[in-house]
Amino acid sequence: MNLNMPELPEVEAVRRLISRTLVGAPLTDVFVAEDSLVFPRQRAAELVEVLAGACLRSVGRKGKYFWLDFGSVSLLGHLGMSGWVRSLGTGEKRLISHGKAPLDNEAGEPKFLKMSLTAGDSRVVFTDGRRLARYWLTPDGAVDPAVAKLGPDMLDSPYSAESLGVVLATRSAPIKSLLLDQALFAGVGNWVADEVLYHAGIAPARPAKEISKHEVAALADSLREVVRLAVEAEADDSKYPSEWLFHVRWGGRHGAETHLGHAIERTTVGGRTAAWVPAKQV
Repeated sequence: MNLNMPELPEVEAVRRLISRTLVGAPLTDVFVAEDSLVFPRQRAAELVEVLAGACLRSVGRKGKYFWLDFGSVSLLGHLGMSGWVRSLGTGEKRLISHGKAPLDNEAGEPKFLKMSLTAGDSRVVFTDGRRLARYWLTPDGAVDPAVAKLGPDMLDSPYSAESLGVVLATRSAPIKSLLLDQALFAGVGNWVADEVLYHAGIAPARPAKEISKHEVAALADSLREVVRLAVEAEADDSKYPSEWLFHVRWGGRHGAETHLGHAIERTTVGGRTAAWVPAKQV
């Protein structure tokens, strides 16, 4: 089954949440779990020493990476497949992959807690049940090598039809595979790619260089619109348009066999599951 792993809209929602809850005040309490997978470059004690008392200046993002800028140092993060960030006491925003189980344990603490940052009355927690998220200290998150290798961010620097045409013109890989290439489409993941292709009317296995000029224009428009609407909804899928494939694409108990009267196919393209509607995508 596909999981609703964090993609650009979800990571942007996390960036905005941290920005409105922690920016401008010193961290009065910092907890970091000892986990060499989630925190591969610094031990928990070092992270606590650096962050405790520090004042968060801003929160940046590019693609699926985000960073907390404390001035002389940044905390750079990637949510992986199941990492998440919540502000306690402000309601539960969850992904499809979280299911319906409580996010907190019987003691009221977040399950799978990896880090907790508190400033004043605001406490933001970072969780990950599968230990695939990554966080590390870096001098400047905006120029860290992990961020520097990314291509254009699909919210901040979307392609025009003309520039997208240049990107696709000589590439024979399936268009779905290219959309997932972070060196070309930073922030696009599996569900965003499927949604974009559905609205553009393009089958996921089509070789990129065979897409017509008219289709490239539709793809550029769809990419901008899907990302824009998902970000405006702060990744709350209950606010996504009812006609979006998102609501039925997942398969299993989360999905369906048809969408608006047309059969949904779930096939593998470039090693990833693609959900698409052959009656609407050619």
